[in-house]
Amino acid sequence: MSGLSVVIVGGLHTDARKAAVAHLLADVPDSLVLHHDLATAAAGTVVRTIRDAAGLVSAGEAPLVNDCACCALREDLVPELIRIRDAGGTRMAIVELWDSVEPKAMAEVVTAGGLRVTGVITAVDPALVLPYLGNGDDLAERGLAAAATDQRTVADTFARQLEYAPVLAVADSPEADDEDRELLAQLHPTARRVPIGHGDPATAPADDLTVPAPRHRPLTPLAQAALDGFDVESAAAAQHPACALLPAEADAHGISTLVWHRRRPFHPERLYEALEDITCAAARSRGRFWLADKPDVLLHWDAAGGALCVESVGPWLASLPDAAWDMVPPVRRAAAALDWHPEHGDCCQHLVFTSPGLDRDGLAELLESCLLTDAEYAAGRDAWKQLPPAFDTLLEV
Repeated sequence: MSGLSVVIVGGLHTDARKAAVAHLLADVPDSLVLHHDLATAAAGTVVRTIRDAAGLVSAGEAPLVNDCACCALREDLVPELIRIRDAGGTRMAIVELWDSVEPKAMAEVVTAGGLRVTGVITAVDPALVLPYLGNGDDLAERGLAAAATDQRTVADTFARQLEYAPVLAVADSPEADDEDRELLAQLHPTARRVPIGHGDPATAPADDLTVPAPRHRPLTPLAQAALDGFDVESAAAAQHPACALLPAEADAHGISTLVWHRRRPFHPERLYEALEDITCAAARSRGRFWLADKPDVLLHWDAAGGALCVESVGPWLASLPDAAWDMVPPVRRAAAALDWHPEHGDCCQHLVFTSPGLDRDGLAELLESCLLTDAEYAAGRDAWKQLPPAFDTLLEV
C-alpha cells in the first residue's frame, strides 16, 4: 500500500463541495487537490488542475476517450495520482469530483489502480436536498452530462452521490431548517454528518491558520473522517439491492420514512398501473421487489424526482441450488439469512419511501392492492408465471 491517502470529495452542491475541499486543504498539511473539469468536454478536452494551500500548482488537459468526458477522467486520474505519490512530499490527495461524477465509480477506479482510498465524502447543502431530489431534469438539460449518451437525471444522480458516501460534509446553510436537516438524516441515517461552514478557510484571518502551526494541530472532524479508512467492497455491498442498508422507519419534523415489507409477490399488471402514483408519492424510494410472473428474479426499485428505474439484479438466493451458494458473497448470504422465510426464502417486498408530507396510510393501502389476492396466491407459481408480463418493456426483456 502506498503512503499517499486518497480522499474523494463529490456532490452536485458545488459551493458546499468547494468549501469541504478548502477545509481539507487547510486542515491537512502537505495535501493537494486534483480536479478534472468536465465542463470543457464540448471542446474536446478535460481540464486537469492541481492545487495546494498556496494556489495552483499545475494545469493540463486530458483528451476525450470515446467521446466521453467521464472516460477521460477514468483514464487520467490514476496515472496522475501515481505521479503525485511517486514524487513524494504529499500526505493526502483530495480528488474533487466534477458536479455530476459519482463517487462509487471513482473510488473503484482508484482502488483498482493500487492506490489507497481513505475517505469518500459527499458535500451537501441541507437547504438544497429536497429541490435536487425532486429535480427530474436530465443532466444534459442542465449542462451536467458526462457523455453524449448520459441519460441520468439530477435527482437520481444526487441520490446516489448522497447514499454512497459514508461521510457527509454538511454546509452551515442559513436557509436550512429542521425539516431539511431531518430529510437528510432520514435519507442516509448511517452517514457520519460533519458540519462545515460556507467560507473558504484560506480567506480566514492569518492568526486562525498559523497559531498554532497547522501540522501540530489535532485533526479536525472532517480531516479525521477523510483519513479514517474506506472499504470499496463494503460500500458496494451497502448499495446492492439484495443487501442494501436501507433507511429505517422514522417520523419527525414533517419528514416520514415508511418501510414496507411483505412476503407475497406483486401482480404485474396491477403494480404497473399504479407505478406513477407510487413513484410520485415520495421524494425518494428504493429497495427490492418481487413480481409474480418472474418469481425467481430479484428486482431493484430506484425512484427520485418522479422517475422510476427498475432492473433485474439476478436471482433470489432461494432460487439457486445449494452448490451455487459458495459463489455468493458472504454479505449477501448473511443478508438473506436475516430475512429468510421457511416457504419463500429471501423472496420479498422491501421498499422504503422517504418524503415530507408522506401519506403513509394511503401509500401502504395502494401497495397492498397491488399484491396477489388470496385466490391468486393460492394458485401457485405455475399459475403466477402465466400472468401478463407487464414489466417486460421496462426490463427490456
